[in-house]
Amino acid sequence: MEDKKTDRRSLKTQKLLKEALAEMLTEKELRKITVQEVSDRADVHRVTFYKHFYDIYDLYEQLEKDVLSELGLLILKFHDDTTKNFGQELVDYIEKNPKIFRMIFSPHNTAQIKSKFTNMVEGVFRLIQTEKSTLALNDIRLDYFSAFWSSGCISYSKQHPPFSIDTRFCQRRLLHDE
Repeated sequence: MEDKKTDRRSLKTQKLLKEALAEMLTEKELRKITVQEVSDRADVHRVTFYKHFYDIYDLYEQLEKDVLSELGLLILKFHDDTTKNFGQELVDYIEKNPKIFRMIFSPHNTAQIKSKFTNMVEGVFRLIQTEKSTLALNDIRLDYFSAFWSSGCISYSKQHPPFSIDTRFCQRRLLHDE
């Protein structure tokens, strides 16, 4: 919707609707979620929902876009910061957004957002390893190494709901300090 208001109340309402959808995606598939259910969970009227989004799929697209944008900004911040801070930043982000990560790894959610998140994390691992070694970005060993470590860290965070992650474990994995 192009005429979306950007005042604080509208932003708060959109955030509530996105959080409600994220919670519901841990319980059932997107195609089985109704506008009324999301509105009830967010404690907003159904008409208010339609002031901000066309339908459930529009809400989901915005939610996915927001999550991936935030993660992208986190990764861009990594480029301007030290490598050691990235591990802590990622873990902090996960701990601050447990609903989002439950949604990403929910068996009821589409695989698209999980795949995009995994690809972003794997890309960071590739950059970290490239900086620490003499391997070229197109080296097949780098592909295996980054896939292995990113999959391990993602699996670890996925299997420890509600994402009470051992920060030192992830930092060691992310930074290859162990």
